[in-house]
Amino acid sequence: MVSSMKKNVAVLFGGCSSEHEVSRMSASYILRQLDEEKYNVMMLGITKEGRWLLYPGPIDALPDGSWEKDPGCKPAFISPDRVTRGIVVPEENRVLPVDVIVPVLHGKNGEDGTMQGLFALSGIPYVGCDTLSSAVCMDKAVAHSLLTNMGIEQAHYLWFFAHRYEAAADVIKNKIAQRLDFPVFVKPANAGSSVGVSKVSSMEELDEAVRKAAHEDSKIVVEEGIVGQEVECAVLGNEYPEASIVGEIGASAEFYDYDDKYKNGTSQLYIPARIPEETAEEIRKTAVRAYRLLGCKGLARVDFFVRKSDGKVLLNELNTLPGFTSISMYPKLWEACGVPGKELMDKLIDCAMKAAGVQA
Repeated sequence: MVSSMKKNVAVLFGGCSSEHEVSRMSASYILRQLDEEKYNVMMLGITKEGRWLLYPGPIDALPDGSWEKDPGCKPAFISPDRVTRGIVVPEENRVLPVDVIVPVLHGKNGEDGTMQGLFALSGIPYVGCDTLSSAVCMDKAVAHSLLTNMGIEQAHYLWFFAHRYEAAADVIKNKIAQRLDFPVFVKPANAGSSVGVSKVSSMEELDEAVRKAAHEDSKIVVEEGIVGQEVECAVLGNEYPEASIVGEIGASAEFYDYDDKYKNGTSQLYIPARIPEETAEEIRKTAVRAYRLLGCKGLARVDFFVRKSDGKVLLNELNTLPGFTSISMYPKLWEACGVPGKELMDKLIDCAMKAAGVQA
């Protein structure tokens, strides 16, 4: 029997991350999809400086960051105490009970397992992957290594610590020259939305690209450039996840970078992707397999390349908290499958409750 009582939903947004602004945009979309007849929604924002504030104002103030200046904001935080199970508002000496947390925190300190550890301590059900799978998928070096061991094909890659490059750049450059063909992509291992990523066409450009990536993370990944189509698949569910149809990105820049994803909106999205049906089916099966092998639950967007020369499918990465903006692929793919935003949020909250063993 389904309870008729409203669930208390806490939506977290912002965060100490290079993707702080993206988080605010995603939260704006998600908040508008939460059915007021089913949920009592609380907005808990985290500033770039790391202050936690309970925000009572309009959703429209989130995208431009003006929410922080709302006079109604009050310091508040999710308690790690399992008896509390809610948001503590110290100056009012009260606790707001929370039934489920919807984290909309992209990048570091959000989708890398740090927040998920807090949620696990709190005992409150939450949308998305657990601590380990969040950390694994966020770290491209670890995820690549695990997926390689599991027999899932990817672009050729290598990784190293930034301090090793500073100490022995020639050694690492020689390894890159031996294993990879230019152009290559230099990425921070732990950062999202193409932040700190550079396309490098020659050895002379490598130093600057490594410096840029090292600004975001101490671990660097170098991947061979793949000539082909960039495609994405949305996965939803816990033990028996489902894959959406496959979408394709026609990037307007040299690659699908941060501005292209969230600012310009000039990339062309093709839903479904312009690929043969058997290729799409392989992508969907591989997406679900990778999702299961890395212990994902709730949701993830799985990104692939389809190589132009031979049509081979190569897995790029898994994003455990993909963008939820008006131009983001994850909600668009499910919408194309007949699951609009409101229903998608219902399903994600249902997954969170079931993963926690709570009757939805």
